[in-house]
Amino acid sequence: MTMKKEWVEFVAILNREVVPALGCTEPVTAALAAARAAEALGAKPEHVCVQVSGNLLKNGMGVGVPGTGMTGLDIAAAVGALGGDATLKLEVLRDITPEIVAEAKVLMAGGNVVVELADTDELLFAKAIVSASEHTASCTIARTHAGIVEVTKDDTVIESTPLAAEETSDDSWLLSVAAIYEFATEAAYDDISFILEAARLNESIASKGLEKDFGLRVGRSMDEDIALGLRSDDITSFATRLAAAASDARMDGIMQPVMSNSGSGNQGITATIPVTAFARRLGKSEEEMARALIMSHLISIHLKHHLGRLSALCGAILAATGSGCGIILLLGGGLLEVERTIKNMVGTIAGMICDGAKTSCALKVASSVEAAISSALLAMKGTSVPGSDGIVDDNIEVCIKNLGRLGTAGMCETDKIILDIMVNK
Repeated sequence: MTMKKEWVEFVAILNREVVPALGCTEPVTAALAAARAAEALGAKPEHVCVQVSGNLLKNGMGVGVPGTGMTGLDIAAAVGALGGDATLKLEVLRDITPEIVAEAKVLMAGGNVVVELADTDELLFAKAIVSASEHTASCTIARTHAGIVEVTKDDTVIESTPLAAEETSDDSWLLSVAAIYEFATEAAYDDISFILEAARLNESIASKGLEKDFGLRVGRSMDEDIALGLRSDDITSFATRLAAAASDARMDGIMQPVMSNSGSGNQGITATIPVTAFARRLGKSEEEMARALIMSHLISIHLKHHLGRLSALCGAILAATGSGCGIILLLGGGLLEVERTIKNMVGTIAGMICDGAKTSCALKVASSVEAAISSALLAMKGTSVPGSDGIVDDNIEVCIKNLGRLGTAGMCETDKIILDIMVNK
């Protein structure tokens, strides 16, 4: 059967937005820019300067950089410049070695790695400038985490790509809750089975998070609580602790990729793990799990479209909303229950702030997952936050736009205050 034209685009959106990422994507963006600049330089950089937007600085300050045992944009840029592979995009640091890390630390100790706040209106922006001897090269990334828009060498542009369209533009945006539901439930299994790779990658990192002490040990602590009789080993606890454990490992800088969503590994984890946990415990087939994952990831992308890549709102709430919708499919619910789940989420934790990427993100993932499961279970019982409450609206697409408006125009000043607090501690 020939796939519908709009469904072909849905698959393209998934292939673009659901991709493997090694490490938190904000420091990885700095590393990617530095790696591509170093490649253009054609020599080992002796000096590295990375200029970043406020939002990227916020999300790159406190998160572990894979393979380094350190946090910060400076080490990310240094190892990216000295040993990153720009062709790997969000897995740019995959092949770094202890020797490269040691060399990067020497470069930093000599005051040759600088991180600056860029003068830009872009929410997601990184420009790496590297130099050696008499030569200089640069790479600029904007709007998407791997969106290289310009590469220069000695002030000559050698690569130029137009900026991606603004994230929150509704021009030609095909996704809607109804359209996503139709695709997830009716598309041929062979056309959507690729999404199971997200389950493989993210379940793997979740298991590692339960095996070792990473970050705040949120997921592993939940396991210990079960053994002590402080928590039950029910399906909600199972989904929550797996998602938290995956975030624990990722935010601590584990040298292992996750499947991201909309440029965020934590969002990829949160859109995936609760769905797979429910599918495993409910004994669902691979096809049923794939359809639920498609539902989850596309709903997450749809919500993120109205919010933008980086904002003052925590992206985990969007991805958890997606996973709640995927869980609805596994529970036998339909479009009405999906819409109720979204409204319930918008009516509960819609205001959770993003104060940077860090180990405590695992706590936010856990809270978001628990709220999503409660929202889905209430939806299955016919309960929904009414459109008269708060920013919720009876029209589901208006409801989603209201959330996006809150997180963009509504929280601009919040974003500035969060960054000011963080950089002035």
